[in-house]
Amino acid sequence: MRYVKLGKTGLKISEVGFGGIPIIRLDIDTAVTVLRRAYERGITFYDTANLYRDSEEKIGRAFDGMRKKIVLATKTFQRDAAKAMKHIENSLRMLKTDYIDLYQLHQVAQEKDLLAITAPKGALEAVVKAREQGKVRFIGVTSHNLAMAVKLVKTGLFATVQFPFNFIEDEPKDELHRAARKRDMGILAMKPFAGGVIDNAEVAIKFLRQHPDVIPLPGFDSVASVDEVVSYYGRENKVTKKDRELMDKYRIELGKEFCHRCEYCQPCPHGVMITPAMAYKVVASRMSPAVAVEFSRVMMESVKLCEECGECEERCPYELPIQEMLKANYDLYERHRAGLT
Repeated sequence: MRYVKLGKTGLKISEVGFGGIPIIRLDIDTAVTVLRRAYERGITFYDTANLYRDSEEKIGRAFDGMRKKIVLATKTFQRDAAKAMKHIENSLRMLKTDYIDLYQLHQVAQEKDLLAITAPKGALEAVVKAREQGKVRFIGVTSHNLAMAVKLVKTGLFATVQFPFNFIEDEPKDELHRAARKRDMGILAMKPFAGGVIDNAEVAIKFLRQHPDVIPLPGFDSVASVDEVVSYYGRENKVTKKDRELMDKYRIELGKEFCHRCEYCQPCPHGVMITPAMAYKVVASRMSPAVAVEFSRVMMESVKLCEECGECEERCPYELPIQEMLKANYDLYERHRAGLT
């Protein structure tokens, strides 16, 4: 494991970090075990968010008494100062710390978001105040909108930028990463496995290691997943012709319009199991129709509960036509099911 500086922050962190979403689905004891295993294997950077349910609490529990040995990053989705400050205080309490190394403005994707956080009494004002009080060391920003991410970098307001990056969504390597490097900003890569649809961790990591100043933040939900990913960092990185062919196969299969399983669309007020239902096409491509139908029956039958209220599409950071995609997946599921009778 190499340890590198996170841009102009000067923070020295492991070359791969820990994304805090998957531990949501673990009980506290299991989450603590996974987090501590990551630390034992050399991971020192932990990224979470106030939005991620009890993720902060679990991280705080795992590293209580070890504060100086790790680097903590968290986020707020709030746009006004008062609510953002409440999130900061809550994060400090949940993480069991009196300071946060990197505090990020979460999912600044539209012009209205930028205007809101930078306005008087906007969220940025609260984070700057928290920095002055010693509660926050550095300020970063995250986004899922490439044009806006470039604009955010160019404002000079932030020390780091976090954006999706993997071999399917590799556009950031051009203008965004160049702009960030020019300003000596730390570059954090969310969705290194494209939200889990890249199920070959080795080839995903091989791609990412070609960009050594970009810090991937894979999510881990087991000791085995920690051990697997960290093991790739102990080897020489060699991207073979076979690796490139496999990457191309994934690109063709998934295209650019696919569910990243970020779960921002959840919960559906009518009970649709959106995230797993959105994955049916991919699941079906990797299984026989009979297996796919049986495996996905519960989530696909939930699609019939959709009342087309549009809430999921309003929440989706990728602006996906979720209702249309769910309908297409359900139609495919029905065709597969009909073929079995």
